[in-house]
Amino acid sequence: MAGPSFYTPKPVSPSRPGKRFTLAEANRTLPLVQRIVGDIVKMHEQVKALQEGASATRNKENAAAQQRQYEQAIERLQTLVDELHGIGCELKDSQNGLVDFIGRHQGRDVCLCWKLGEEKVGFWHELQTGFAGRQPVASLQETK
Repeated sequence: MAGPSFYTPKPVSPSRPGKRFTLAEANRTLPLVQRIVGDIVKMHEQVKALQEGASATRNKENAAAQQRQYEQAIERLQTLVDELHGIGCELKDSQNGLVDFIGRHQGRDVCLCWKLGEEKVGFWHELQTGFAGRQPVASLQETK
């Protein structure tokens, strides 16, 4: 007998940056950003566990309850991503807690890059290079 089939709710939409930050501004937001991103990482783990549990469930009642829990967890995850977006930063990785703030370097937009566990924003990268292109903020030449 095949296990229950679940419909998949809409995926969590990516956040989009709404403002530009100086390095100092990005660092000032970190206490709040750290709390939100910590919750996002935990919720990501919960969603993943609920997905894995749902695929192993054969009982229809348990499957329906797990589906409701999964949907609630997805909604909570989306709420947290929206909260982060409200600050003006962009979630890049919900599993590892990677966040970008849009900043400026030599007159162009760049990403000020922070990862959960880091004490402060210590890196930046070009918009298209991503995490692999991170450079120390010592080389950042901010301009408005």
